[in-house]
Amino acid sequence: MGFTPPPQLKSGLFGARGPAAGPNPTGVLPKAPKPKGPAGIRVEQRIGVQAPAEVIWEVIHDIERWHEWNPLYPRAAGQVGIGKTLDLTLAVPGQPERQIQPVVLDWVPNEQLHWRLTLMGGLVKTIRFIEIDALSETGCIVNNGELFQGLMAKTVLRQMGRAVHRGFGQMNEALKARAEELWRQRQG
Repeated sequence: MGFTPPPQLKSGLFGARGPAAGPNPTGVLPKAPKPKGPAGIRVEQRIGVQAPAEVIWEVIHDIERWHEWNPLYPRAAGQVGIGKTLDLTLAVPGQPERQIQPVVLDWVPNEQLHWRLTLMGGLVKTIRFIEIDALSETGCIVNNGELFQGLMAKTVLRQMGRAVHRGFGQMNEALKARAEELWRQRQG
């Protein structure tokens, strides 16, 4: 008496069989799902800067001197380090100034600074990012923005989203001017 293979099941051990389970007569693998970033609403501004990433990073990293150039954070203190708390005055255009104490999540010299802030008792959580993409030795794109999450994120953005966007634009213009001037001075 010969061996009879078991029938093909419609579900695997833990549920429905996915497209990769079982025989694939075409030999073509299904497309992998696109990786998803963190959920939330992004508000961001990008700007080109004619200076090396190292010079732009020097301006961003020197938080104690932000008051000299940064209209969005006219007062700033703290050091860049994972888990470190920054003490910032946030001046969103058209809004009263506020003191915030974000916590640095991640930083990579010459590339990025990310911090986390919790507002309204945790109903709004944000991840702030300043990222430098080097296009050449002396040209970069700076991506400056924030990811808003939480139950009240949409409500907060309805009230002040345009102002936040304008503030990022003003900060970008000031960062561009500061970094390009510093680079020109170093060129002689």
